[in-house]
Amino acid sequence: MDNLITIELGSLEFQLQEHHDFSWLENMGEVFCVFDEQDSGNISFGLKRDNQKFFVKYAGAKPMEYNGNPEDAVNRLKEAIPVYQTLDHPHLIKLVDHFKTTDGFAAVFEWFNGECLHAHWSFGGIAKYTNPASPFYRFKRLPISKRLEALDRLFSFHSFVESQGYVAVDFYDGSILYNFENDEAKICDIDFYQKSPSVNDMGESFWGADRSKSPEEYKLGAPIDSITNVYNLGAIAFGLLGGETDHSFSKWEADENQYYVAIKATSEDRDARFLSVKEFYQAWQNV
Repeated sequence: MDNLITIELGSLEFQLQEHHDFSWLENMGEVFCVFDEQDSGNISFGLKRDNQKFFVKYAGAKPMEYNGNPEDAVNRLKEAIPVYQTLDHPHLIKLVDHFKTTDGFAAVFEWFNGECLHAHWSFGGIAKYTNPASPFYRFKRLPISKRLEALDRLFSFHSFVESQGYVAVDFYDGSILYNFENDEAKICDIDFYQKSPSVNDMGESFWGADRSKSPEEYKLGAPIDSITNVYNLGAIAFGLLGGETDHSFSKWEADENQYYVAIKATSEDRDARFLSVKEFYQAWQNV
């Protein structure tokens, strides 16, 4: 992309499509890292202050990969605040503050020392699966017991999401952080989660990754509900325990009975899936 503007924050440099004032951020503490290659319209920072670390998600600028209107990103981030507040949970990164700036909006979270399982900015394309330094590569080589424990956290959280009357939207492996030192997984991004039931109002471009989207997430006007989330979670199970989009048993690394739970969850036919995340999670635990 031509004509990018370089922004300097302390010793860090990153690029935007146009100049933006980040003096408000520098006044908060020391910025030690930046995540500037998202297509959501957000740009995020790691911040140190008083021996504490925070994750600051900001909307209002024009990141390199964003083709939309910054005001839309601002509105989406504002609308996400009550979602994080309602769905506050031990397996979700914790929101601690939010505020307007002159040109945008910021949400501040407790820092979680985890690595994103879809770190496309460092391990794009095939490198995600083949580079030994890739978080996804390393996660896939953990013992099955540790991967199952991580999945249990994801399933437990989404059972809670369902109980609060919400539906997950845009949940995929890029929403998962994993701390390899203490084997802890957390969800890091629920910005698009909506009150249930919801509807696909975007058609094929509905939020999510192709490797974990259900058939209805490609169809304009289709319901987006608990049955949709059952598919999403089953697809995540195949991503972390099997052949990702290849659902064959030969690629499956966990228990055979768990495989059949995941197969039922990812049925193309909505009526053949589990009818709720709770039912899916109970079936998974039972086997």
